[in-house]
Order: sequence, then C-alpha cells, then structure tokens
Amino acid sequence: MTSTAQTATAASNHALAQAWAVLEAVPDPEIPVVSIRELGILRDVRRAADGALEVVITPTYSGCPAMSQIAEDIGLALDAAGFGPHRVETVLAPAWTTDWITDDAREKLRAYGIAPPTGNCGSGEQQAGSKEKVIRFVPRSLPAPACTRCGSKHTERLAQFGSTACKALYRCVDCREPFDYFKPY
Repeated sequence: MTSTAQTATAASNHALAQAWAVLEAVPDPEIPVVSIRELGILRDVRRAADGALEVVITPTYSGCPAMSQIAEDIGLALDAAGFGPHRVETVLAPAWTTDWITDDAREKLRAYGIAPPTGNCGSGEQQAGSKEKVIRFVPRSLPAPACTRCGSKHTERLAQFGSTACKALYRCVDCREPFDYFKPY
C-alpha cells in the first residue's frame, strides 16, 4: 500500500470512529436514558461505494413507530458534527433481539423504572458445523421480572403490552408499583 493510500485509509477509519462516537450519544426516542447503540438498534457505520457515510439500523420490531424519528435524529447528529453525505439504511435481518442490549443499558433501564429482559434469547447460538446463528421463537417459562422500585421478585403481569408493543405491564405484589418490562425476544 502506498503512503497516500495508507493515509486515506487511516483518515477513513478515523472518520468512522468519530461517527460511531457521535451516534453513541443519540438517545432512543421512547426511552431517552439509553442510546440507540446501547439498545442494539445501531448495527453498523461504514463507507458506501459512493463514499457516503452509511448508518445501518435495525428496529426492535418490524412495526416500530420510532424508526423514522431515529433516522431523523441520526441525520441531525451527523449534520451537527459536520459529516458530509450520509444515509440511513434500515435492515430487518437478522431480526433485533434483546440479547443486543448492553449491560450498561440494562442497568439504565432498571434505574429508569423499566425492568430489563431476563434470560438470554439464544440469538448467539450456532448449529454445529454451521456459520448460521439460530434465533428461537419458542414460548418458554421465564421468571417474573423483579420490581424496579423495591426489587421484590413477587410480581405479576397485568397486560402483555405496556407503553409500547415491545414491553409488558407488570405490577409488584409487595409495593403495588406498576412497571414496564422489556420483553425478551
């Protein structure tokens, strides 16, 4: 590689790292205490063949109404940081899973009053001898989430859907506090 090519590659890598840093601060519009990166919505930042910055996002579910707001917020953040041409690409496969939520985001959700998903969805499992990852959509019994206020594990589900379709509504039997639970999938 020539010195000019190495310099161009280094500059491109630096620009991508800067874009990641800028996008790390973009909050989820429905849960502003966590970023789109922490929720696993932000999948990739790369250079497209035409040189434009391409941001890849995956919705928490295919009908998520916040995706247009997220794309707009990404564009505003990149514009404010002085990035040139950019576009947002929404991809549905692989499907988003709660396994992509970072540990820091799980703690932020809990502190905000939303019980983070319990367990692991197995989205990282691989079949022996295969490069494909398996996602299982099989109902299974999971322990009820702990109350976000008092920590009691004595909780009950009130409704399959909470404030958004990706959350369920629970109530603590001990302190009687209702809270959202981020459903694992």
